[in-house]
Amino acid sequence: MGSASTSELPYLDAFAAPTQEVWRAAVDKVLKGADFEKRLVGRTADGIRIEPLYAAATPTQRPRRAEAGRWHVAARLDHPDPAEAQKLALADLEGGADSLTLSLSGARAARGYGLVADDVAALDTALDGVMLDLIRLRLDPAPQGRVNALLLAALVEKRGFSPDGLSVDFGLDPIGLLATSGSFAAGWPEIGRRLAETIRVLKARGFAGPFISADSRPYHEAGASEAQELGAMLATAIAYLRALEANGLSLEDARDAISFTLVADTDEFLTVAKFRAARLLWERIQAVCGLSPKPMVLHAETAWRSLTRRDPHVNLLRGTIAAFSAGVGGADSLSVQPFTAALGLPDGFARRIARNTELVLLEEANLWRVADPAAGAGSFEALTLALCERAWTALQELEGRSRDGMPGIVAALVHGTLQAELTKQRGARAKAVATRREPITGTSEFPHLAEAKVSVLDVAQPPRRRPTQPLRKASEQDQAGLIGELAAGASRDVALSAAEDDLRAAPLPSARLAEPFEALRDKADAATERPIVFLATLGPIADFTARAAFARNLFEAGGLAAPSGNGFATNGATDLDALIAAFRDSGAKLACLCGSDAAYAEEGPAATESLAKAGATVWLAGHPGESEAALNKAGVSSFIYMGCDVVETLERAQAIVIA
Repeated sequence: MGSASTSELPYLDAFAAPTQEVWRAAVDKVLKGADFEKRLVGRTADGIRIEPLYAAATPTQRPRRAEAGRWHVAARLDHPDPAEAQKLALADLEGGADSLTLSLSGARAARGYGLVADDVAALDTALDGVMLDLIRLRLDPAPQGRVNALLLAALVEKRGFSPDGLSVDFGLDPIGLLATSGSFAAGWPEIGRRLAETIRVLKARGFAGPFISADSRPYHEAGASEAQELGAMLATAIAYLRALEANGLSLEDARDAISFTLVADTDEFLTVAKFRAARLLWERIQAVCGLSPKPMVLHAETAWRSLTRRDPHVNLLRGTIAAFSAGVGGADSLSVQPFTAALGLPDGFARRIARNTELVLLEEANLWRVADPAAGAGSFEALTLALCERAWTALQELEGRSRDGMPGIVAALVHGTLQAELTKQRGARAKAVATRREPITGTSEFPHLAEAKVSVLDVAQPPRRRPTQPLRKASEQDQAGLIGELAAGASRDVALSAAEDDLRAAPLPSARLAEPFEALRDKADAATERPIVFLATLGPIADFTARAAFARNLFEAGGLAAPSGNGFATNGATDLDALIAAFRDSGAKLACLCGSDAAYAEEGPAATESLAKAGATVWLAGHPGESEAALNKAGVSSFIYMGCDVVETLERAQAIVIA
């Protein structure tokens, strides 16, 4: 009897260990001379290589979460009416959420809605029945963020809670507001002074924080790549660190005052790597500052820019992938966008599905039970380190733009350099979407013209509120006293500050990737009857099915019906008389030839001439090769093919078919 195998899987000892060289030889055999780089190596928006195969890796540094165990399930409280908001909030908490994000009116995350809370009474109504000591509370960054923080502190005082027993993230983010609204209420030194003063007042009351949010959402929604998003978020945190230290807080207290919000998108590998990189980079920044590193407090939100208004049920899949990725990547709390969020204020059903997405991942998939599940996987480790490098470069570039007493991120916004970089990146991604190199299921690919409608709450967006009394200078305000005034019933106006020496910047847009296609669908849907494109199929069904399916998919992405049947083949050839009769019966103005290359060469010119005589504008699906000149001469005016600009193509098609 031989000696026992030392392998944990002894049956593997019978097989030779595979090597990279053996694998590559097998791949080259399959490629048959095709370019390995073009076929199998991808690149991210930052130019990072995505290899087809990675070796196992031993992590040199492990990203650490702020606390072990489950992530927190966060639901957004954003209904304008406090009483209705309270009903939704209680349903969320009873249904499994353990964290509420208060999106007050004016918060970008509220998408035009948001809780209207002019005083503590309104806030008290919205949180009636909510046990503040048993959940986490977060404030979404919003205009008048300092006032919102004081209102929440006043509610805690009114209810008699001890602040040190509560978990409250106050969400102050003036830099994020500069990015989204385009203005500061004061110069940067004054902003820093006000932040430090507010934090001292809240800490004196017993609140532990965090008080400030370094939020990546404005940059992600403006088109940022992963490295740009991380760079902007971390540059924001560094600006706050310096401002708080300059205004009397210790570096440790300044660090502990900051939390982070990062976007989870639909690319699983990049999202996991991005979250892991964020933690490693923050630890590196702390070490450079001379601090003993502590894990960042990291909240995740699924991507707004990936949501669609068309076929919105696909958003359920997008939310699941993003939530999974954030959980694996190490988020401390997570908010999943309801699948109807792009259509209006989500109802109770959409909110339930959003939180249940997280609960299934927590309770059934048990994702939380493994710390850093991606550790050791070659792909995740390589992407994490590559993102760290690219994001560190982006951070250094932003830091190098500091001038006139403004930190780098603020100066980059005020002088427009960051906007220009994001515009360029947004344009590159828009091109990828338009050419369907970055497909959007249900919108640019596999559209469903007969999609079922979904419901949202019938709620009007609240009007913008104007102060009702003169504003005072910030230096005259006693914020500690203001909390008492607000708790006693004063309006938020008593805590507002007059603007002074304000800074201006071009606000960053908030754009969803699907918007160009949605605009085309809206235009087509507004027509009296559904616009039609006639698919002029050539030859037997086996010859034209692939290109007819491609053409139908393309045209329906613009709301143009493109039905196809069994074709017009008779004895192996196309019955042109039957084809022309069907075209006339369809009432279409645009006809698209669909067939094989051989059919285009043999029958394409005659079919084109006949269709043109019948009043059609004739297009063709595919690249006809050597037949192109003859087809153009016969009357084919445009070609549709893989990689064409589908948005531009559909705009031209609509100009033909929509009266």
